[in-house]
Amino acid sequence: MLAYGIDGCRAGWIAVKLAPDDVRDFTIIERIDQLSPLDRAMVFIDIPIGLPDSGYRGCDLAARKLLKEARSRVFLGLRRPLLRYSGDYAAANEWGKSDGKGLAKQSFAILPKIAEIDAVMSPARQETFRESHPELVFQRLNNGTALRSKHTPAGIAVRRNMVAQAGFTDIDGWLGALRGSGAKADDLLDACVLAVAARDAAHGDAQRVACAERRDARGLRMEIWF
Repeated sequence: MLAYGIDGCRAGWIAVKLAPDDVRDFTIIERIDQLSPLDRAMVFIDIPIGLPDSGYRGCDLAARKLLKEARSRVFLGLRRPLLRYSGDYAAANEWGKSDGKGLAKQSFAILPKIAEIDAVMSPARQETFRESHPELVFQRLNNGTALRSKHTPAGIAVRRNMVAQAGFTDIDGWLGALRGSGAKADDLLDACVLAVAARDAAHGDAQRVACAERRDARGLRMEIWF
């Protein structure tokens, strides 16, 4: 089964493909609908799918517990009503505070991407188009230990080495091709490890954190695969 790992980047999305014959490739697209055939692939994407109308998602709290000292790498407080404020941080933050928690600017920045995926998502599509988190995947592959921050040279280096060990033998060439592309090294490395997790899921080997409420008002499951 074809596997994709997708991560957001400044240019839109960076998608890494793993074909059944182990052919590997990546592409940068502006919109998710430019990538096909997603319905015939296992897709892991680093974006929230399934949003509560209020409060925290239980899967985010569970993921933060798994990451321990690295828990801040999982954002909290993303709720469906915030999508209507994707162009106005002050209004989004004000609404968030009225619901008990304001909105971090990092979370606000990804609201348009959340809305883009939300627009194409359905409960049926979630069978093969799943939310993931690269930090959880890297931790799983690292025997349960979280990595150093990806915003440090050491953190990038260890991720590059793990991706290479996972079979991306041309990763240095891929990284060198990013100049001027609108994607950064950590975007590509995250997409690579998400593709590995998607391939594992296609073979029945991935793990999942979920929450008690499980589904949002649209019937979308609130869960993070890794």
